[in-house]
Amino acid sequence: MMRSIFYAIYLTDVVGIEPRLASLGALIGIIWDAVNDPIIGVLSDRVKSKLGRRRPFLLYFAIPFGISFVMLWSAPNWDSQIGLLTYVTLSFMISDTLVTLVGVPYLALTPDLTQDYDERTSLTSFRTVFQLLSAMVVVVAAPMIVDAVIQNGGTQQQGFMAAGAVFGAIGALPLLLIGIFVREKYSSEDQEEIPFRETIRIAWQNVPFRYAVGIYMFNWSAVDMVAITFPFFLLYWVAQGDLLAKITIFGVDLALESAFFGTMMLSCVLFVPLWMWLSERFNKIQAYIGGMTAWILVELLIFTIQPGETNYLLLIASLAGIGVSAAYILPDSILPDVIEWDELRTGRRQEGIYYGIRTLIRKLTGALVIFVTLQILGWSGYQAPPEGAILFQQPDTAVFMIRLMDSFIGAGILLGTIILAWSYPLTREKYQKIQKLLAVRRNKAGAG
Repeated sequence: MMRSIFYAIYLTDVVGIEPRLASLGALIGIIWDAVNDPIIGVLSDRVKSKLGRRRPFLLYFAIPFGISFVMLWSAPNWDSQIGLLTYVTLSFMISDTLVTLVGVPYLALTPDLTQDYDERTSLTSFRTVFQLLSAMVVVVAAPMIVDAVIQNGGTQQQGFMAAGAVFGAIGALPLLLIGIFVREKYSSEDQEEIPFRETIRIAWQNVPFRYAVGIYMFNWSAVDMVAITFPFFLLYWVAQGDLLAKITIFGVDLALESAFFGTMMLSCVLFVPLWMWLSERFNKIQAYIGGMTAWILVELLIFTIQPGETNYLLLIASLAGIGVSAAYILPDSILPDVIEWDELRTGRRQEGIYYGIRTLIRKLTGALVIFVTLQILGWSGYQAPPEGAILFQQPDTAVFMIRLMDSFIGAGILLGTIILAWSYPLTREKYQKIQKLLAVRRNKAGAG
């Protein structure tokens, strides 16, 4: 969450890299993502260990993952734009690799813990609640940590490094504990290994998976568009260039970014039970379409926010959290069902490769949105504020493009999720038939 929201504005306003040049680092990250995610997914499927297939990755790489997060926010004070770009790109690639080494096996545990259609939604929802609570802490606390370092004589760069160290440590600990305590309940039996390229080809032949990939791509593109562009929107449109703008809530002065994202994340958490209930009352896809429709309406309202309208801004934040909550929960609860479809079709369980591709799509969309956003900002005339500036206004063209990305462009991306979800072929009834057929097959194999 910290990287999603603050990394783009960190590169432009703190490191001082020209937006279009900074976007090249994201583009290189896209290429690196395309290499490492599916490979690590396949490796986690093929690991043979007394600890299981997923746990060794969490045990060995949780701590390095936390350390790498500090590197992400530790750009040196160099004058060379190319030198800075090289450093932040290498830091991004190292951090991204370690995210993959813990993220793919962690997510691939989901189908290993339960095979029940609704329980997977519940499991995903519990995970998402704590994810959103953590995200809410991050978006409120990270700007406060940066401000505290500055007030004590440090620089903005040192403030981001301090925040990275705090949240890198907090992020690594649960992954390590999961590796120590969680057991894989439904681990598959030994399978004949097939070549990597053949594994990718077989996965892509899974028709529901193609739809899930499309939904995932549009879904997280919309989430990342809000996360990346809204700090720019808040500072340069709502606050009119006041880079230290604050809002007082219940007697506490919060940075404008903290107030908006904190309100949105709180709303996300509060509406998780609603999406759980709707997915059980109807099904996951119908609930998801409802959530995305609500979010589109909020995206259109964002364009109506005027400078200084902080109360209206917080109302929009709370409404946006309703749709964002569905975006966090429901796509992840779809993927385990797709894996069962694949097992019925191929006779193999390949959670790792599917979650590897899932993680690839997640990070791919994030990097693409950063790349496109920074390119648009660069071409629209965006300028990095001078070092130490408190008041700085962007050109009207840059501010207008920021508003478009946060409203109409975001709504267009969300429309893509609805179109794909409407055609998604794997309903609850079909999934239950798949489970019955798999049970028959497993019983025959057991009798044999």
